[in-house]
Amino acid sequence: MTTEQPESEESLGPDSHPEPYSIFTPVQKRWIIFMIASTSVFSPLSSFIYYPAISSIAGDLDVSVELINITITSYMIVSGIAPAIIGDIADIFGRRPAYILILTVYLAANLGLGAQKSYSALLILRMVQSFGSSGTISVAYGVVADISIPAERGSYVGAVLCGPNVAPSLGPVLGGVLAERAGWRWIFWFLSIVSGVCLASILVFLPETARQNVGNGSVEAECLNKRFLEYFTAEKLGRTKMERQKGRRRLHVPNPITCLKVLFYKDTFLIVWINAVFYTTYCCVQASLASLVIKIYHLTELQAGLIYLPFGSGCALAAYLTGRVMDRDFRITAKLRGVPVQKARGHDVVSFPIEEARFRSIWIPIAVSVASTTGYGWSLDREVHLAVPLILQFFMGFMISPVFNMCGTLLVDLYPRSPATAQASNNIVRCFMSAGGLALLQILIDRLGVGWCFTFFAGLCSLTIPMVLAEKKWGMQWRAARDSKLKAREALPQATTADEEQSAEMKSGGADEKAASSRVEEGNGVVRS
Repeated sequence: MTTEQPESEESLGPDSHPEPYSIFTPVQKRWIIFMIASTSVFSPLSSFIYYPAISSIAGDLDVSVELINITITSYMIVSGIAPAIIGDIADIFGRRPAYILILTVYLAANLGLGAQKSYSALLILRMVQSFGSSGTISVAYGVVADISIPAERGSYVGAVLCGPNVAPSLGPVLGGVLAERAGWRWIFWFLSIVSGVCLASILVFLPETARQNVGNGSVEAECLNKRFLEYFTAEKLGRTKMERQKGRRRLHVPNPITCLKVLFYKDTFLIVWINAVFYTTYCCVQASLASLVIKIYHLTELQAGLIYLPFGSGCALAAYLTGRVMDRDFRITAKLRGVPVQKARGHDVVSFPIEEARFRSIWIPIAVSVASTTGYGWSLDREVHLAVPLILQFFMGFMISPVFNMCGTLLVDLYPRSPATAQASNNIVRCFMSAGGLALLQILIDRLGVGWCFTFFAGLCSLTIPMVLAEKKWGMQWRAARDSKLKAREALPQATTADEEQSAEMKSGGADEKAASSRVEEGNGVVRS
């Protein structure tokens, strides 16, 4: 006895469909992931590479450091809003047009920042730079959802996030070296060169992956969705011209408010809140590190930049390993549920506890993050040997990063049709929450002391434990209710359209019958005469 499974983007269990979830080969997937991971570096790198040059920029432009700090605040505000627009663009028009837009804007902003000579130009161009860089990560999540099934998605997310996790540590070092040896303008010239190379690579080599545009990759792309390489070579990635999918969504003007609707669902809200709490802690630790160690251990600015490396090393290592852990957790959960992992077509997570699979191993990162954050604060408070806070920095990076990866991957699993938009909602919450945390950071340090300040942040992280429990226990139930409501809303316009078509057919049929009857009567009249 066989049961018929509904057709969807992802299918769990035995595969009755010969068509694979994605036609891209493993080598092609790795190349795609490498390119999008490279672009994802720009968002955190542009922020952290700027910090060592603050004093130099203030001196050259003859403004106060406080005014330069406003350019940091404005950068963060735009970075919270821009992904909402870019994510919607990527989900509507495709990944390539989104990448081309944001990288072009980013390149132009960097060129302007390197040439500008006034504070007003600096302020405006930093916001433009933020708009161009901040959408890269949300679009990257969309690409991962396009080419990978849930069983392997963790590894791909981990690979994509390696760059963004390392950038906050390398940024201050790189910025300090460039500002000291070549001048602060070379920070932006450097970003211009690197972003220009990435933009050229995207234009020539990156294939379109958005499923609403090319399906599983078998539909030939058009216009900007088509990589330039295909115009000059015979390589087509096995694509053929096909009829566009019937379910392709209607085009509309990108709306940044769209992503906020995601936050009104219980399961999504908990995931976003968990991620935001840990991101706020992460930002506060990074922001306070240099100033605290310079004050306590009397380090130079270059030495203070180097102390970011342990945290970044932990983040990079965790990003790689967490992907493998998530893939293992998926297999274990599928085995416990008696569900075979089918890699050909994909997986339908509607009847699968994906929340349980993704959060299966999250307890260790939360526990170690809480302990290491507390220890980090008190090691600085007691002014112990510098090696102690640096070691704790490594463990913080190694354990906070997995929380980001698990939450981000779960959001992609829950919104496979609009992953970039879902990630944009996540970005808005975490950026505004971290901005609030950074605004309170120095006040907490002055009022409570360093030890109690970071104990407070560790306590916030521990409060996410009940949220994880609730997500694992009721997440699948909430998701089912949400999907039912969405299907009902989608079915209503279709039913209305069907009724209108039926009514039109009935009217047309009635008109035809009247016309036929009239012709018969006319014919009879001729005979009678």
